[in-house]
Amino acid sequence: MDRKNVGILAMDIYFPPTCVQQEALEAHDGASKGKYTIGLGQDCMAFCSEVEDVISMRRFPVPAVSSRAAQSFVYAEGPARPTGGAAAIAMLIGPNAPISFESKYRASHMAHVYDFYKPDLASEYPVVDGKLSQTCYLMALDSCYRQFCNKYEKLTGKQFSISDAEYFVFHSPYNKLVQKSFARLYYNDFMRNCSSVDDDAKTKLQPFSNLTGEESYQSRDLEKASQVVAKSLYDIKVQPSTLLPKQIGNMYTASLYAALASVLFNKHDSLDGQRIVMFSYGSGLTSTMFSLKLNNGEGSFSLSSIASVLDVTEKLQSRHEALPERFVETLKLMEHRYGAKDFETSKDTSLLPPGTFYLTKVDSMYRRFYEQKPADGIVGGKAKCNGLANGH
Repeated sequence: MDRKNVGILAMDIYFPPTCVQQEALEAHDGASKGKYTIGLGQDCMAFCSEVEDVISMRRFPVPAVSSRAAQSFVYAEGPARPTGGAAAIAMLIGPNAPISFESKYRASHMAHVYDFYKPDLASEYPVVDGKLSQTCYLMALDSCYRQFCNKYEKLTGKQFSISDAEYFVFHSPYNKLVQKSFARLYYNDFMRNCSSVDDDAKTKLQPFSNLTGEESYQSRDLEKASQVVAKSLYDIKVQPSTLLPKQIGNMYTASLYAALASVLFNKHDSLDGQRIVMFSYGSGLTSTMFSLKLNNGEGSFSLSSIASVLDVTEKLQSRHEALPERFVETLKLMEHRYGAKDFETSKDTSLLPPGTFYLTKVDSMYRRFYEQKPADGIVGGKAKCNGLANGH
């Protein structure tokens, strides 16, 4: 078997057709204006209606795939709730791909921390230490980037910096953290004395050159200064990846690849020969940095074909914007049903795209039953699943 250029041959994304505007949610929650939109950097948040869950999203109709990452995540009332979201990504992996993995540069970091966890299995909601989680994310980013650069330099004999990749794609709990993360990479390049850091940036970052690692994570002044000097490169190398994460919210396991999908959709006609650096993060924690090399590809397995299938603009424009009251009402219903049995849903599929699977009932033995909304060329079907949804 030819294993050359193994990577992503095709991909598609599904997200619920119902969303809530972050600006409207700010007003509803009595939050200060801009807290969710500017403070978090988010525009909109997708959420599952009572007929959708992680299982129904995993069943969205796509050609044969070898990998699917699906997640619906919600938080209890409070400051973390605006950082929820829901989506599923499907990918076909194989050789001679237009998006191939540069596995030789891969770098990982793991640690045991309680930054985010679910100790109460009877509740859908996690326990979150937001400040710790952000620090852990940046620590993992530093560690992975340091290892990634060392591997690159050992194998190529050249220093790596952010100038050696056209795009950087991050796991995106919320956009503000993505902004901070790219700025952190810029600060790393400054500390490594990379030639790509210009004199003006060196002058602005020099006051922070003697900070310890812990001090650097807590310094708001460094955070602001590094974002300022990285802003122009952020707009070029990161901003194209933020479309879907800002519109859908935190997709957890699907988050990184939704950001990649944003780049592919926005820039597919100019990606030939380019490199994308990817950073994944999972609380608890495990993180990995790796890179992709892109080529135009041919026929069904091409960048243009991937962009066409993704059809991001149409999917976003066809969504239904729910009022915050409807969002809160839905979450309360889902709270009541979490882990429950012997109930039926409304079976309301009016907002679902044709071909979408949806939950119809959970019987007295906790078996979950699904049907498929009819579409041209698709015969409606039934399915059942043992166990609970929501990742269990």
